Order: sequence, then structure tokens, then C-alpha cells
Amino acid sequence: MAHGEVVIRFEKVSFEYGHNKPILDTVDFSVRRGMKVTIMGQNGAGKSTLFSLITKDRSPEEGKVILADRTTIALSRQIIPRDELELTVREFFQKCFKEKVYDIDPRIDDVLEVVNLVGHEKVHDRIIKTFSGGQQARLLLASALIQEPDILLLDEPTNNLDKAGIQHLTDFLVQYKKTVIVISHDAHFLNAFTDAVLYLDVYTKKIEQYVGNYTDVRDQITARMERENRKNAMLSKEIQAKKDQANAFAMKGGNLRAVAKRMRDLAADLEDEKVDVRKEDKTIRPFVIPFQQDVNGDIVVIPSVSVLKNGKPRKVTVNIKLRKNKHLLLSGPNGIGKSTLLEALANGTAEGVEVQKDVRVGYYRQDFSTLNFEDTVYRSLVEVSKRVTGKIDEEKIRSVAAGFLITGDVINTKIGSLSEGQKGLVAFARLVLEQPGLLILDEPTNHINFRHLPVIAKALDSYMGAMILVSHVPEFVEQIRIDENLDLNKE
Repeated sequence: MAHGEVVIRFEKVSFEYGHNKPILDTVDFSVRRGMKVTIMGQNGAGKSTLFSLITKDRSPEEGKVILADRTTIALSRQIIPRDELELTVREFFQKCFKEKVYDIDPRIDDVLEVVNLVGHEKVHDRIIKTFSGGQQARLLLASALIQEPDILLLDEPTNNLDKAGIQHLTDFLVQYKKTVIVISHDAHFLNAFTDAVLYLDVYTKKIEQYVGNYTDVRDQITARMERENRKNAMLSKEIQAKKDQANAFAMKGGNLRAVAKRMRDLAADLEDEKVDVRKEDKTIRPFVIPFQQDVNGDIVVIPSVSVLKNGKPRKVTVNIKLRKNKHLLLSGPNGIGKSTLLEALANGTAEGVEVQKDVRVGYYRQDFSTLNFEDTVYRSLVEVSKRVTGKIDEEKIRSVAAGFLITGDVINTKIGSLSEGQKGLVAFARLVLEQPGLLILDEPTNHINFRHLPVIAKALDSYMGAMILVSHVPEFVEQIRIDENLDLNKE
């Protein structure tokens, strides 16, 4: 596919948070008009920071970010700001434009069609906060698309979208003639339109440019890592041999000391040839979520649920009982009431539902609001550990944290300062320490790096307590044992 002029150019761009958190180090790359680009990199590598440099919300410490003249940019944000929750849909979309748009209503209709948020009602006068989390995600996406910008920046646009929503967005992006840059971990979605990848290496703080779709590039990076690891293994062997020889010669003394020194120098030269194994290519360690041992019989009984169809709530009889080692998949389109049901189950406020007394509930929320953003990671993990065991097991807490790549400075960082992906890993570390009898998971793959997903799926597959899962990612669900399905759309 032929592309036009360069619309974004980074020239020797460096950026850091505070004094010790470098994100980019003299980075160079360019994006041409009409390209569809994916940004890849580890959680916390700075992918969203890259967007804020393109939108000029942040400025580089050194170097230049150059945009083509009169280029318009729209960014699809991850959450709706609190001060916009009280707006009507019409006011929310009007706010996307500097000047008043007189034909805003038909444009809203068109864009809501694209993100598959169309119902039987006209939503122009509806207040934003009355929409479900999944529907709000669609409104955010629509607020970027309605601007029809020269450069469209999408940050995790498939989070909270159901299958139909993802398909509508994919079709739109395939047809879109302008430049699109996407951060996402959804391989199937990305492969449909990506023709280049910017790979942000958290270790070197550089950006590598690749041509090809997401899977091609992932395979190229994996192959490169394997080559680097093989080279390192061979060098390690040679280095050890040289050191052994050096020691043997040194022991003999005399003139052989000079030979021993030469051997040591050779070993040092070989050390320099070793390639740093990329830190961002580390995957979380395999883990187990232990379950509460003193729980028997029915852990949760759900006689009926409330679903929202065509904007109207109605009660549906389901008669579901979950005992130990039973896994339930809860499905249905955005806005039908899945997250509302999970929250009510976790809080003990679901009408008519019985959760066994004294059962510990482990609840993974897609917006991480179960985490206290003011706590440091360490304090958050200590709080759970203390609540469950009555004591602080320092060694266990640090070992669990390290398994989720929470090491060094990260453990003493406030949760609110972490990337979304890192918050997700903290939430999983808490579940391990919590040892729940009932595990409730609402979209646990959102924001999580693709390398970690098989490890997480395996932990959920082998979880021995009662589990209720909501996920719109079929390849993730396929790896997990599901004993019962509850599709709210069919009820």
C-alpha cells in the first residue's frame, strides 16, 4: 500500500518522568499519511506517553516532535472525565469541537452506528453517566471518530467492547483513509488493519520500526529474542572455558600469569558481546490462586438476575448454584447488566442472591476501583495479606509481587501512578494473597500484555474455588475450563 507524506516525525526525542524514570532515549521514527500503525511494548514502557507527546500534552526533554502543517489529531481516551459524566450525549459530542456544529445530531447517529451503540431510543438527550461501562467505552471511541481527524490515536479501543462492537470498529478502521495509531493487545483485531509496528523497548528506551501486521512482528521479535538467547548461551560457555583456563594458568604461576591475564581479558571481551536480555520480554511467573479451604456446599446461589433490554430492566429466572471448583462464564452484549450483576454479587447487594457467609470474595474490576490509588503497591499487598492471615509475611508478599514483575521501585510506587497494565498485575497479586472462595473477574485481559495472558488463563483454569468470569476475548476463554454458561441475551 502506498503512503503519502510524513505526518509525524520524532527527531532524537528523549523523555523522562521525574529524575529517575526515563521513557524514551533519543528516539527517531516517522509515520506517513494513511499508515495504520500499532504500538507494542511491555506494560509501563510508556506507550500512552508516546500519544501525549504526539498530541503535545507533554513536551520532550530533548529533541523535536514534528507534525505536518494543519494536521488534526483526535485521541480516544480510556475513561470519561468525572466532570463530563453529567453532560447529555449531544453536549458530550459538541465538546469535541472548538466551534459549534449545527448538524451534530445526524453525525452522532452515524458515529454511534460505527461503534455499534444503537438502540430503539434516540440517545441525544440521555445523560452520560446512565450508560454502562462498556457503553461509555463506545462513547469515548465515538468522540474521537466523530472528529474525522488526520491522525486518529486509539488507546486500547477494544477494551469493554463486545464481539459486535469490535467487528464494527475493525470495519471502520479498514475503510478509514487517514492515519491511525493504535495501542492494543488484541492480536486478531490488530491483524485486520495494521501495516507497521512501533516497538517500544522498555530496556533500551528506543523505538524500533517494523513492517507487517501484529503477528508477523511478534514472531520477528520472538525469533530475535531466541537468537539473542542462543548467542548468549554460546558466549557464556566460551567465557566459562576462558575463565577456567585462566585459573589453571594462574595456579602454575611464572610466565603463565601473563597468559592467564590474556584469557581473563578475552573473557571480559566476550562478556561485552553478550546481548542484554530484554527486560520487557519477561513474562509473569506461573501462579496459583489458592482457594479458601473451609468452604463447602453451595458458595453462591443465583435464583434470578435483572437484565436491561431496550433500556428496560426485567427479571429473569436462572437458578444457578456454584459450589467449589465450578466455573461460570457470564456473557451478553454491552449494557445488558453484566458488570452491575458482578458488582452486586461482590458487594452482597444482589437481590435474592445468597453468597455463603464468611466466604472471601476476590473481585477483579475492569476499572480497578477495588484498588486504593493512594496506597503504594506494597501497602496494598500488606493490607490483603494481613486481612487474610492476621500477620505480615514480608517474604511471601515480596515473592508474590516479584512473580508479577513488581520489583525494584515499582513496589514502593503509588498505585495511581502505575500504567493500567501494571494495575492489572497488582490486582492479580492481591487475588493470590486473598485466597478467595469465590472469584469474580470482569474483563481480566483489559490492558494486560499478550505475553502474560496464557499464564493468567492457566491460573484461572486450575482455580479450585467457585468462579464467575466475564470476558469478550474468545481465545482467552478457550484456555479456561468453563462448567456453565449464562448468556444474559438469551434469557
